[in-house]
Amino acid sequence: MKAVRLEAVGSLWAREVRTPEPGPDDLLVRIEASGICGTDRHLFHGEFPCSPPVTLGHEFSGIVEKTGSSVSGFALGERITGDPNIACGRCQYCHAGRVNLCRNLQAIGIHRDGGLADYVIVPQKQAFPLPTSLDPAFGAFCEPLACCIHGTDVAQIQPGSTVLVLGGGVIGLLTVQLAKLAGANVMLATRNKAKRDLALRLGATAVIDPAATDITAEIQSLSHGGADVVMECAGVPETVEQAPKLARPGGRVVIVGVLAQGLKVQYEPFDLLFREIDIRTSFLNPYTHHRAADLIANGRIEIEPLISRRASLDEVPEIVANPPGAGEVKVLAVPG
Repeated sequence: MKAVRLEAVGSLWAREVRTPEPGPDDLLVRIEASGICGTDRHLFHGEFPCSPPVTLGHEFSGIVEKTGSSVSGFALGERITGDPNIACGRCQYCHAGRVNLCRNLQAIGIHRDGGLADYVIVPQKQAFPLPTSLDPAFGAFCEPLACCIHGTDVAQIQPGSTVLVLGGGVIGLLTVQLAKLAGANVMLATRNKAKRDLALRLGATAVIDPAATDITAEIQSLSHGGADVVMECAGVPETVEQAPKLARPGGRVVIVGVLAQGLKVQYEPFDLLFREIDIRTSFLNPYTHHRAADLIANGRIEIEPLISRRASLDEVPEIVANPPGAGEVKVLAVPG
C-alpha cells in the first residue's frame, strides 16, 4: 500500500509500505479521505512533538475491510470515522475524565501510523459509524469538528451572545457554524475576502477585514463594547495577543488554534485584571467525536464549501511542505 511517511523533521515521502494487520481489538480501514491539517505542517517542521518515522494523517474516514478476532459491533463494508486520540484510561487525568490531558496519550498520525495512506489500523473503541449514504469525503471532517465542539463547550456560548471568531481556516469556519447552532450572533475576522464571503454564507452576521480597519474599534461598534466570547482559531501570535482586547469586560477568550511549539506572546496583566477577562484553552476532542459524527451525518454542518480541493497521496508531501494557498480551507487526500 502507499503511505505518506514522515521519516524525520523535514523529510516526508509518499512510498510503498506493507499493509498492516489488525490486532484482536482493531479494524483495518480502507481510507476514503484524509484531511491535511496545519498540525501536519507543524510536524513536518518539527514544531509539534511526534514519533517519526510515522505515517501522518489524523483526520480520516473509510471502510472497514478486516476486523480483529475480538471486535464486535462493526461489519465489513461499514463506513467509519476514527478518533485519533487514544487515552490510556489509567492515569489520574483519565480517571478524572480529562482524557485529552492523558499522560500517555497516543495519537494516530502523530505517534502511530495514520490515515494519509491507503489503509490505517483503528482500535475499535476509537471508531464511530457513519451512514453509507454520506459523501465519503465528509467523514474526514469529524476530527476537526470534534475539536471545535470542545472549544465551544469550553466557551459556554449562550443564545443571543456575541461571538467573535478570529481566523477563517477550517477551524474558524466550523466554529462559526457551531456558534450559530448555539444561537449566538457570530462575527468572523480574516484578511481573506473569499473566506469572509464564505463565513457569511455559513451563518456569520458580520465579517471584518483586520487589514482594512481598526478591528478593536470595529468590534466595539458591532458588539456594543466587545464580544461576549472571542474564539481564537488562527493559531498565530498576532491573534492570540489581540483576542483579549476584543472581549467585553467580563468576557471570555478561548484559544483553539495551535501555535508552533516554542512561540510566545505578550499580555498586559493589568488589562486582564481590570476588565476581568477569562482566558481559557481548548485541547483536542475529549468525548466529542461522536457528537461531530452525528452533526455531520445529519447534515447540520455544511462541509462541501470547506473542501478546497482533492489531492493524491503522491501530492501530499509537497502540500505539507508549503504554506496553504490563498483562500485555501481544507485539502483532502484521496487514495486511489
